[in-house]
This record gives sequence, C-alpha cells and structure tokens, in this order.
Amino acid sequence: MVDLALRSLVHDKPRFAITVAGVAFAVTLVFVQVGLFLGLLSNASVSIENTDAELWITPPNTPNVDFSRPFSEDYVDRVRSIPGVARADNLIVFFMQVALPTGASESVVVYALEDFRRWNIPWRVLEGDVSDLRRGDYFMLDQSAVKRMGAFRVGEYREVNGTRLQIIGRTAGARSFTTNPLAFMDFRLAQRLVPTWLAGRTTYILVKLASGADPEAVRGEIRHRLPFNNVHTRDEWARISRRYWVKSTGLGMSIFLTVFLGCSVGIVVVAQTLYTSTMEHTKEFGTVKAIGGSNADIYRILVKQASIAAVVGFILGVVPAFLAAPFTEQAGLRLIIPPIMVGIVAVGTVVLCVAASMVSFSKVASIDPALAFRT
Repeated sequence: MVDLALRSLVHDKPRFAITVAGVAFAVTLVFVQVGLFLGLLSNASVSIENTDAELWITPPNTPNVDFSRPFSEDYVDRVRSIPGVARADNLIVFFMQVALPTGASESVVVYALEDFRRWNIPWRVLEGDVSDLRRGDYFMLDQSAVKRMGAFRVGEYREVNGTRLQIIGRTAGARSFTTNPLAFMDFRLAQRLVPTWLAGRTTYILVKLASGADPEAVRGEIRHRLPFNNVHTRDEWARISRRYWVKSTGLGMSIFLTVFLGCSVGIVVVAQTLYTSTMEHTKEFGTVKAIGGSNADIYRILVKQASIAAVVGFILGVVPAFLAAPFTEQAGLRLIIPPIMVGIVAVGTVVLCVAASMVSFSKVASIDPALAFRT
C-alpha cells in the first residue's frame, strides 16, 4: 500500500512538485504571519516581563503600559508602609520628542526611575552604567533607535523636549509595540523635561513583595489605600497590554484571515492534486478492489499520499520561515517561532492535508473492480 501510494503520487513529478509547493507556501505564510504577530505582541509587554516588579500600580483603566496618565508621586509612601511590601518605587513612562541632527524629530518612550539597577531596567545594557543616570542631564538610548533616528554613539548629545542631554549608554531589545525605541533617564530629570504633566507626579508604582508575603493580601491592602488606582500582577498587566493592541488595531482579525487564506490555499492544492491523481489511477484502484481490497484500503492509500505531501511541504515551508528571521530583524520586526508553534503547525498541516484527501473518497467508493479487466 505504501509503494502504491508513493508511486502514484510521484508518477507525475511536476504535479507532485506543485502540490508540495502549495503546502510549503501555506506553511511559510502561517509561520511568518503568526511569528510577526507574536513578535509585535512581545514588544507590547517586553518592559513589563523584564522588570523585577511583582505588582504594578497604574492609573484607573490604563489600556497598556505606553499610554500612561500621571498621578501623585506621594502615593508611593502609602504603598511602602504596607506589610509585605519589600520595596516600592515610582516609575515614569512617557512619550518625549528627540531632535535629530537632520532637523527632524522622533518620539521615544522614556522610562524614568530613581534607581534602575534594583528593578532590572534596562535589562540589556551594551554600553554605559545605569548608575550614572542620576549624575546629570544624561540618558541611555536603545539601539533600535538607529532605524528611525540614524546612527548615534555614546558621548553624543541630543535635544529631548528642548533640553540638551548626553547619551551615556546604549541598550538592546527595548522597544514599544509602536516600534518607538525606549530611552532611560533619571526620575527627576523626566519631571523637569515635562513639568506641566509630570511635576510632582508619576505614572506607575512598582512593587516588590517581601519573601513569604501573600500577593493577594498585599494587593487588597493597596486597593484599600489607593482606591482610585488599579493594581495588577506582572502577568495580568502584560496580558492587558497585549490584549489592547490586538483589539484596538484589528491585528488579531488580520492575522486570522491571513492564516485562514494560507490554509485554504494548501487545502485546495492538495485536494485538487489528489482528486486528479485518483481520476487518473482508477484502474489501479480497481485492481486493488479486484484482488480483495476494500474501500478502506484505498482510503488508506489516499491518506498516505496526503501525509507524504504534508510532511514534505511542511519541511520545505518551515525552513524559509526560520531563515527569514534575521531579515525581519534588520527591518525592525521580530519574528518569533516558539517550539510549540512548530508542533502545532506540523500537526495542523497533516490534519488539513488528510481532510483535503476526503474529496476523493466518494469517487473511490464508486470504483468498479471490473475496471481492472477492461482494455
């Protein structure tokens, strides 16, 4: 049965190549689109997931980490006095304008703290020391800024919101969902750069719990003392930030439609090829029936053909997807393909190809065994 399945499938090599190409195209499309989707979502929560804070205190109904609203910085003192809180600090997240040497300007998302090292922000420092941010009009800039702002070097100066600051460090992997790069500066400096909005204010409070503290008990007490703020765990806040972009931009529906179209292409190509192959090999299938084979035996042949096309197409489709990752990175986009996704797409490819082979089942069931003896 295996030989008959393989031989009838590869008998017409150009048709087999078209079948495999259709499956490979669908697989590559799914990997690239879903991988880019996951990469964008990771940008939406990368700062949350890398920050050493177990609880985030936010303004009420804040949709995501980038769109913050200021509130009194004195609230942090109430939080610090709560049993179970090991430490709590104010964090400012705010959009600011950087003037470029060309005369243009670009937006950056500024993260401002009094002590960056204790919160693991920034999480990848390529040059410089975050402790130096407290010593003057300095800031650190993520290397992703090169794409939008041009090349820069540590020691150069840029105007941020009209104030001349020196770049004293370079980071990596810190960008927002909107692809705006992240900049890092001292908390008081950020307040000085935007006095109208930030003087005496913060946008978040980061909370680290004491060893053995009950997170829900601490969160409940924070809500009691700050009734007009929201309190989220790290995982909750990351999900909220990602969910906002999926819903507000229609990105989720766009990805779904793209994946659906990719799968449809693969199904149609496989169904057409197997059906045509079945029509051209009716005598062979009639012979199988004439020697005692049942419809189930022929169904197994078709399923094996579909599985062969699925496996070969998947292998040829997954390789270009992984090879595309460095090129998308150069374009400022991350392509994330986790192992579990590889497994899901592999199984899904086989299942969809087998489902496509069912188009031929009704034709196989009506084959007359007498065909084997007709000239």
